[in-house]
Amino acid sequence: MTLEIVSFQLGPVQTNAYLIADSASGDAAVIDPAWDGQIILAEARKRGWRIAHLWYTHAHFDHIGGAGAIADALNPLPLVALHPADHDLWKAAGGGPMFGFNIDPGPEPTIDFTQGQLLRLGSNLIEVRCTPGHTPGHVVFYCPAQGLCFCGDLIFAGSVGRTDLPGGDWETLVRSIQTQIYSLPDETRLLSGHGPETSVGEEKMSNPFVNG
Repeated sequence: MTLEIVSFQLGPVQTNAYLIADSASGDAAVIDPAWDGQIILAEARKRGWRIAHLWYTHAHFDHIGGAGAIADALNPLPLVALHPADHDLWKAAGGGPMFGFNIDPGPEPTIDFTQGQLLRLGSNLIEVRCTPGHTPGHVVFYCPAQGLCFCGDLIFAGSVGRTDLPGGDWETLVRSIQTQIYSLPDETRLLSGHGPETSVGEEKMSNPFVNG
């Protein structure tokens, strides 16, 4: 297994950001560069990894707030990928001004995520699954070889993403969980946007918000 993962809890709402890399090549990506981009950068440099990609599960401010600092320090700029249904949210600084946060959203996304798209990081293949509900363009990243899924704010340990913000929809969120998360093997690790790690089997058994 050549995929290495470093997790961070950053920003005003303790968002989980993930620095992932192919250990053989040193190619790296940041999933949801939440805040304090210089902290993520320092870790990548310490390990000799090159950040070439910023991948967003969705465009809320607490998941993109560190992008500007990372991009400012890199040449060439990292490739930024986001589902097109969240572009308007990105352009609105991730909704941060609603909560009193003005962030630098960094470079404009130039890669559009699509259902079933395969992302390459060195020898690792990562599948994009579209999971609207928390936001219209929310996606998750499934790594079948490693048996794990980066699931953003779709589902948490014993909880689910909120749907009361603009673009959220409860029925859509539940359907996304049932079709795109509960269809994965029970032992699949779920690395969420907030809180501790869980698994598909654990949530199917005990998550009180979703009927499996």
